[in-house]
Amino acid sequence: MNIAGGESAITLERFILGARSAETTWCDWDIPLHWGGMSDPFQPSETDRRKSYEFLEIFAKHRYPVVFSTKGKVVAEPKYLDLIKQCNCAAQVSMVCKSAEMFEHYAPSFDDRVNIARALAPNVRRLIIRIQPYLPQYKREVLDLLSLYKEIGAYGVTIEGLKIFKRSGPLTVRIGADFCLPAEILKRDFVEIRRECHRLGLKFYSAENRLRYMGESLCCCGVEGIDGWAVNTANLNHIYFGNDAEFTEGMKLPCTGGCFNTFYQTKASRFSKNSYYENMMAFAKGKLGRNIYGISCEERNKNVQHIVAIAG
Repeated sequence: MNIAGGESAITLERFILGARSAETTWCDWDIPLHWGGMSDPFQPSETDRRKSYEFLEIFAKHRYPVVFSTKGKVVAEPKYLDLIKQCNCAAQVSMVCKSAEMFEHYAPSFDDRVNIARALAPNVRRLIIRIQPYLPQYKREVLDLLSLYKEIGAYGVTIEGLKIFKRSGPLTVRIGADFCLPAEILKRDFVEIRRECHRLGLKFYSAENRLRYMGESLCCCGVEGIDGWAVNTANLNHIYFGNDAEFTEGMKLPCTGGCFNTFYQTKASRFSKNSYYENMMAFAKGKLGRNIYGISCEERNKNVQHIVAIAG
């Protein structure tokens, strides 16, 4: 698809000003945006293209809540930091440990990322260290690094195990479309890491879907509780683990469920006609949702019935 220069920035500003597409009609408030979960917004090409700088200008202009995830050095340049300081934003810096560098040949070094995080800390509302992908052989290093994260000004860490597209060895298990480490192996390590975080005064968040309940919040980005930010709780995390999912009135209107077409493309028209609430509850009752979050049928049914009762 050919996207003309500036088109993405225009679309972003329209969303901030209240415009909604078929996939976002359910969102009737200033939902905090997550920027960079799949593609780094501050990779080397940003030096020439400056597209993310355009986005930052829009975020600064409207003071719209956004959390960005990066390991790119350009974000720590003075002109970017000056603009970030004007934004209503939180930052995640992706950094597992030095041993993980061998898998990221062209990315900034671990030490470079420490410097990036240190530069961002005083200029954002929260700094979160993103420990993804986590492997058990990194546990000792990760534990030893937590005091450094506290020293450079991090608010907390978010952690998630490795996800791959093909089975690798007897220990990987199928979770949705991915192959992952068994939850019990990750949980054992997460307990130790969480304990050390708390000892140091760091917040601990679990981005591992099957272990979301281990975190300070079910919002794994680490942004829940920032003054003026209202995160979305009408999702599987809060249905399965929190029993506190809250659906807005806009989510209960017909034709607000278009975002579910990405899961059920063969049934797209039916899901587009439904409300976000109807589609979310149907998904929560299904096998795929249960599999992704690693819960039993009994747990699922109990929590879904509770949410239906309080949502009316």
